[in-house]
Amino acid sequence: MMKWLKENWFYLVILIIALVIPLIITNRYYAQVITMSLLFAIGALSLNLIMGFTGQASLAHSGFFGIGAYGVAILTYTYGWNFWPALLVGALLAAFVGFLVGMPALRTRGSYFSITTLCLGEIIYLIAGNWIELTGGHNGIVGVPVPSPILVPGLGQLTFESQASQYYLVLFFLLLTLFVMYRLIKSLRGLTFLATAINEDLAEAVGINIFRTKLLSFVVANFFAALAGGIYASLIGSISPSVASIGMTFNFLMFVLLGGITTLAGPIIGAFFIPVLLEYMQFLQDYQMILFGLLLIVVIIYFPKGCMGLYTTVRDKIKKSKVGAYGVT
Repeated sequence: MMKWLKENWFYLVILIIALVIPLIITNRYYAQVITMSLLFAIGALSLNLIMGFTGQASLAHSGFFGIGAYGVAILTYTYGWNFWPALLVGALLAAFVGFLVGMPALRTRGSYFSITTLCLGEIIYLIAGNWIELTGGHNGIVGVPVPSPILVPGLGQLTFESQASQYYLVLFFLLLTLFVMYRLIKSLRGLTFLATAINEDLAEAVGINIFRTKLLSFVVANFFAALAGGIYASLIGSISPSVASIGMTFNFLMFVLLGGITTLAGPIIGAFFIPVLLEYMQFLQDYQMILFGLLLIVVIIYFPKGCMGLYTTVRDKIKKSKVGAYGVT
């Protein structure tokens, strides 16, 4: 037990801080920003699975996020479904669409796959904006209900009307996503993901079915992206086609690349750091994309693994300096 605490004390401290945040931050606006950051972290983690661990740059991520959002909005607001089955159906629908699209698209490589997914994302965006009878067009859907209460035997109902309860709901799903991603990438299947990302030809030569590997990664990533989208629609209470726009995909890319690709902590750091930074840069609204563009160039050139890569580099240098100092004495 003591060994486990010594090795994982940092993550335990982060978890404790996350649990007490609603008690510390009482300002509704800042609390909302943090909740949305954690929600976007779910989408960023799912993009990191297909892009970082499998090496496939999907540019339709916001499209699958939008499928989940519209799935929940339409089923709960228009048809009166309970939130929880609606959330599952929306996520499964996105996974199914990803499977159908991935069957032909993942047989391509490199930029061809990126272009294919970019077109798919744009198609989803256009459908959301023009299928007025179903999606409300560019006016969107307003009045999406909050997540339905959960009956807990002996404790009564858990409701999600308050901001604190919504925060803990998002935190739960973030921890669930993190757990699934961790177990997946640490498994034998996760090693095939990395092998595919590093060298597809070599991976295929040693017996890995790279098509099935990429398809599985793509479907799982789209499922969790839609899961985040469905929760987003319910918490915000309204959606528009912007949830499926290329701008949203760009945000997810920024979260992953700046936080640290091929890491689990990186996308969470990026999803938390960038939205908070944007709030403090409101006075530079016209120049935000220029600044982020420059920042992205610097990170790609000097810190390919983002903030987590920088942290790892500094940590390794400190360890080497300590070892060297002990060796001298």
